[in-house]
Amino acid sequence: MMDFNASRSLSDQVTTLIDAGMQRARAEQGKRGYLGASRLGAACERALQYEVADAPVDPGRETDGRMLRVFERGHVIEDCMVGWLRAAGFDLRTRDDAGEQFGFSALEGRLQGHVDGVLVAGPDLGFGSGYPALWENKCLGAKSWRELERHRLAVAKPVYAAQVALYQAYLGLHAHPALFTAVNADTMEIHAELVPFDAALAQRMSDRAVKVITATEAGELLPRGIVDPTHVECRMCPWQDRCWRVSA
Repeated sequence: MMDFNASRSLSDQVTTLIDAGMQRARAEQGKRGYLGASRLGAACERALQYEVADAPVDPGRETDGRMLRVFERGHVIEDCMVGWLRAAGFDLRTRDDAGEQFGFSALEGRLQGHVDGVLVAGPDLGFGSGYPALWENKCLGAKSWRELERHRLAVAKPVYAAQVALYQAYLGLHAHPALFTAVNADTMEIHAELVPFDAALAQRMSDRAVKVITATEAGELLPRGIVDPTHVECRMCPWQDRCWRVSA
């Protein structure tokens, strides 16, 4: 039973109700049971193992309602970008003939990925662009968006770069550069860049998937990708306490 005492603001009460509802909906979705291609570029292979094994997160590190709303915002902005690109003259497909999201499955279903869309025709963007081409979109906070604009995808967002390369490889969309777009959540500015296929990166990530999945199934714990537990990525990891209780 939720305690709605008089000292709590209306905002707190409504937020608590919304958070509880979102947490219930998330729990009802169940576990996905595979390694997602969108995560393969992460810094720590051990963290990927915990994902594959569906290891319980540390107490108090469950994804809270605010973060679930941030994820939801990303989906909403993605839908907006679909409409904007189509209105701009791009023939953008987000579902196949069966109404399913475009994606791929490898390693007997243990590695999977689902793409935002495929551009099959549209304006000539130059710089070697062509069709069909992969389309991926992100919604980023202002600081993260500015880093992307300044340094571009491969340097600023290596996890996203790995995701794009894998999608291009597994979906056969490597002949033309992908169109990567990012929306600044604060200003609604749009960053767009063409991402040529990086075959070496795609191969490294594919090999990494095999390594992570094989080691996990064999009960072998891979080395940490970050050696300092105070590093920001380590501190943000939902399995940090579990990981550092292990000696190696």
